[in-house]
Amino acid sequence: MNFRSRVRRPWAIAFCLLCGFSLYASEPLVFSSAESEERFLHLTRELRCLVCQNQTLADSDAPLAADLRLEIKKMIDAGRSDEEIRTFLVDRYGDFVLYRPPLAGNALALWLFPALLLLGGGAALVVAVKRRSKLPPDADEERETNEERGA
Repeated sequence: MNFRSRVRRPWAIAFCLLCGFSLYASEPLVFSSAESEERFLHLTRELRCLVCQNQTLADSDAPLAADLRLEIKKMIDAGRSDEEIRTFLVDRYGDFVLYRPPLAGNALALWLFPALLLLGGGAALVVAVKRRSKLPPDADEERETNEERGA
């Protein structure tokens, strides 16, 4: 292998990579009015990317998020209201698509369970401390000696 082929190879690889990345670039969305663009931005900030799960559609670079953004734009252009668009997406993907899902059903149980668990543990601790304080002071010593004898 001569010097020229060694120099050309990295440039050829870099060129191929750059061409490959340009295939994933998408065209910017063009809106008919500033109002429709504002609605689009508002909706994409309220809806969750189904792939990333912790990002909004506005923030996500996932291909599915790009498809959903395009779908939302088409629905806005078709004259559908924000509520109709949200309802369509919730019917299709469930409440999970909402970045802030309503507090009802399973979501309510997920929020209440840790609080109930904490309250139950606190109540058990209070009961255990009260029982322990009612025991005579020498009861602990008797229990220890009985355990030593049995062992």
